[in-house]
Amino acid sequence: MELLEGEREEILNQVSEIVKGYDDNRENLIPILQKVQKGLGYLPLLAQEKIAEALNIPPVDVYGLATFYNQFRLNPPGKNQVQVCMGTACHMIGGQIIMDSFERKLEIEEGETTSDREFSLERVACVGCCAIAPVVVVNDFVEGNVSPLRVDGIILQLQEGNEDTNSLEGETEDKSLENKVERGNNE
Repeated sequence: MELLEGEREEILNQVSEIVKGYDDNRENLIPILQKVQKGLGYLPLLAQEKIAEALNIPPVDVYGLATFYNQFRLNPPGKNQVQVCMGTACHMIGGQIIMDSFERKLEIEEGETTSDREFSLERVACVGCCAIAPVVVVNDFVEGNVSPLRVDGIILQLQEGNEDTNSLEGETEDKSLENKVERGNNE
């Protein structure tokens, strides 16, 4: 992802400040990566290159470690972070369909951030809400019983700046559709 104006300097300054506190020892790589990510929200390629230079190791070693551990992000987090649960219950009840719906609607794949940095999408393991599967965690709020119809409503609410996605405009239609199916009405 392309850096925004002013980001290059911010990245270089933060990395320089962080690596100052460490010896140029490969064993310091993980703590440095953690601190850089905490400061920037992710590990841009420029930061990885500067870390490699400071530790006197090949940049590919930094990249290899950053991609090996799932705690590290290579893309900037979106303003709205969408996490689709893929635990057993969610997976069995349509978690992948929900993921596909978000990917289609946002025009990104899991692990990516939209070019305007409004949304990031990721797959997560069980979030412990199996009774309301499939589950999506949006900006740290749990959304249960998510359907493909509800995905559109969640995105619309977030685009309008409403973080309370429990009051979705599309939810009423979705719920009434579910009620009709449960009652056997074909209206």
